[in-house]
Amino acid sequence: MGLTIVNLFHIRRKTLLKRFPLTHELYLRQALKRKKDKSYNFSTGILVFEDGTKFHGIGLGYEGNAIGEVCFNTSITGYQEIITDPSYSDQIINFTFPHIGNVGTNIEDNEADKAWVKGIILNCGITEPSNYRSIKNLDIWLKKRKIVGIFGLDTRVITNYIRDVGAPKGTIQFLKKGNHNVKDLLNKARSWTGLEGLDLAKKVTCNKPYKWMSLRTWDKKKGYTKNKKNKYKIIAIDYGIKRNQLRCFSDIDCSVTVVPADFPAEKIVKLRPDGVFLSNGPGDPAATGKYAIPIVRKLIEKKIPIFGICLGHQILSLALGAKTKKMLLGHRGANHPVKNLITDKVEITSQNHGFEVDLKSIPKKVKVTHKSLFDASVEGIEVKEKKLFSVQYHPEANPGPQDSKYLFEKFLNNIRKRKNGKKKRY
Repeated sequence: MGLTIVNLFHIRRKTLLKRFPLTHELYLRQALKRKKDKSYNFSTGILVFEDGTKFHGIGLGYEGNAIGEVCFNTSITGYQEIITDPSYSDQIINFTFPHIGNVGTNIEDNEADKAWVKGIILNCGITEPSNYRSIKNLDIWLKKRKIVGIFGLDTRVITNYIRDVGAPKGTIQFLKKGNHNVKDLLNKARSWTGLEGLDLAKKVTCNKPYKWMSLRTWDKKKGYTKNKKNKYKIIAIDYGIKRNQLRCFSDIDCSVTVVPADFPAEKIVKLRPDGVFLSNGPGDPAATGKYAIPIVRKLIEKKIPIFGICLGHQILSLALGAKTKKMLLGHRGANHPVKNLITDKVEITSQNHGFEVDLKSIPKKVKVTHKSLFDASVEGIEVKEKKLFSVQYHPEANPGPQDSKYLFEKFLNNIRKRKNGKKKRY
């Protein structure tokens, strides 16, 4: 008896703050304010699609707005790696797994120095982290990197919407005062050009060559350790490279020099590499045609073993005469089944791409080695006699399954064969 709505709210506030101390503090204050002014449609976060469809939620991370292609990722683990993957440049990620942020963030899981993603959409609020490696709450981590976030939406509905219309353009906004100008946000989404025809490799690539520090992949007991064995020299062309790709080369005793996306082929040859790696990256692969494709063609002429992943796979395919096209949805997740057409085995893979190699355009000299069991799209190619191969998925990722790590050994075997062949000739 005698308990008012406001008193009940304060009791509820204490209970919620124990579970959600950071992101819900602001929300609860706003909710109390709503009781007074009856502005029940108030929201600090909003997502507006190019067709006018909008979703209201609660803002988190950086206060502001961002425009990008809205896509969904079905991974259960690895949200920090996903957000720092340069391949997500100019995209807004809708996470289908509800508990994002519950293990916090750390300094070891970043795939790049900078987070290129434009925004994130979450189902639930970020709880207090519970992990022995956690250093910082995801909400604070997002603020520092100026990434706009929103939660409290039904991400399943958004995922179904994306499946119906294809990956749409959208604007995400977080304003503490909640004064969203929907018309302005809609115009921003519609005026953005989109990813098709957009060269983002030049945007995310390194400014100058650098040598990788030879750290191996992470070990639970030792963390990252240095490998001093450098038997083979790899030149990695950076279209948006992930650090774990570099670590995988350290695992197989390779030193790696990373060069910018437009680094001339002549300079690469002068570095005398044993093999060339074409990294992952964002944007339209065909838009790199003025510089990336001619470079790769010259390297092919030099008979240097080449291995490509994701965008690197698409660029190698273009250099060999194939064509690429935009996918309706793209593949983004950590549980994609891919069939190896050579061994007849199925690999569970991690994927992140919105473009694909057009099967009908692949020349006869190029062999298709892998295909998606979701939609039969091309997931791997090879020109065996020239020691060239590539895959659309991410063998360096560790979402649990590590079915595709053998590809790094395959690249190493190609390098050994070339070196042994040279010895026999001379």
